[in-house]
Amino acid sequence: MSEDLGRFIPPDSPLCFGQYGKDFQEKIFQCLLTDKTWSSQMVEVMTPDYFELKYLQHLSLKYFSFYRKYKEFPTFSTLITLIKESLKESQDTVLRNQIIDFLHRSKSNPGHGDFEYVKEKTLDFCKRQAFKDALESAVEDINDGKFESVVNRMKEACSAGTTASIGHDFFRDTDARFSQIKRITCPTGIAEIDDREILNGGLARGEIGVITANTGVGKSHFLVAMGAEALRRGKNVIHYTFELSETSVGLRYDSNLCKIPCSDVIDRKKDVIERYKRPDFGRLIIKEYPTGSASILTLKSHIEKLLLKSFSPALIIIDYADIMRATRKSELMRHELKFIYEEIRNLAMDLNIPIWTASQAHRDSANSSIVGLENMSEAYGKAMVADVVISLSRKPSEKASGCGRLFIAKNRAGKDGILFPVFIDTSMSTITISENSDEMTLNQALENDENHMKDLLKSKWKEINSTA
Repeated sequence: MSEDLGRFIPPDSPLCFGQYGKDFQEKIFQCLLTDKTWSSQMVEVMTPDYFELKYLQHLSLKYFSFYRKYKEFPTFSTLITLIKESLKESQDTVLRNQIIDFLHRSKSNPGHGDFEYVKEKTLDFCKRQAFKDALESAVEDINDGKFESVVNRMKEACSAGTTASIGHDFFRDTDARFSQIKRITCPTGIAEIDDREILNGGLARGEIGVITANTGVGKSHFLVAMGAEALRRGKNVIHYTFELSETSVGLRYDSNLCKIPCSDVIDRKKDVIERYKRPDFGRLIIKEYPTGSASILTLKSHIEKLLLKSFSPALIIIDYADIMRATRKSELMRHELKFIYEEIRNLAMDLNIPIWTASQAHRDSANSSIVGLENMSEAYGKAMVADVVISLSRKPSEKASGCGRLFIAKNRAGKDGILFPVFIDTSMSTITISENSDEMTLNQALENDENHMKDLLKSKWKEINSTA
């Protein structure tokens, strides 16, 4: 596409988006910004002059031109840079102000429930225009006797607006497979879990990891441990909290990073400050939202603001997904929860970074030795979306000792069904594999529990007989 806007189309023309109104046109461009897959479909069939509004023409021109040159769409911050450069010497202050106003409104109101309708209507409009253009050209080809061109034009019109990629050509694209074998990961810091045969280095880019447990077992502490490990490795982290305050979460990070019990952190402020003088940590942003108030669109808007301030996260922690607000409503809670997890997975893939979150286990598993996928509260579909599901379990009698069990319930990267005895130190938000303990399968763990119970009953029986 050239740097001009193409042919002039009157605003009230059926060949222009103007027939749908200003609000609809602005939503079209918001859809382009938020759904890159859909945008790649629209490149073939949409032209800037379909927009009635000049500022949307200018934005879409820059947006599509960037894609054609670099084979990917610009981020919101990059688009702003492009627009600033293009309008640097322009005297059209009206256009500049319109663009700034629209981008500000897009940031403050990043999404609507009717985006799917807008995308469907827009794609239908553009495909119809592609057919009309093909038919007009076909008439000219027929008059010129170019009958083969007519067939080719109609075939191209039929394929216009379909997904850009034809898929992975297995025998031709061998190099692509092997170049993607290396996973770029964010380690958990637990060597036994990061082992090559299990997580193979940690949670990888675009993946979602879920820690599931009952109330009070240590889900939030596990998430802090994941974030703290990333910080120690120089990675930037965003930690979203929907239950605890930002300062409470911050104190837990202080405890973990400085190895100071949480109850002593406030009294040892100088030690904490001294520890952070060493420039070996990444940056941490802790953002609190009230329970049930934040949706995935809320998080996207916040992340975009951070990107504008040159903060690029390498890991996102969401504590926790079960108490987020779904963007799609359903009469059944389990359906909404599945929607939330699907949206988080999409966010991880769009940003190409790993995301750790937590899920509540149902009450029936409170006294279970092991919490499995079937124990995830409300929606088994949550487990279907996750790449990794790890469970923590501690019986009430074990809480005082800190002993518990970590179970690899699901793992797309390697082995699962593995159990590790762990020590959970809630005073410093750390999870460590117990010393001199080997990994066990689920059957071995259950057999050990059964043998332990038998030994306990035998000792009790002997005690009763000795006193009789």
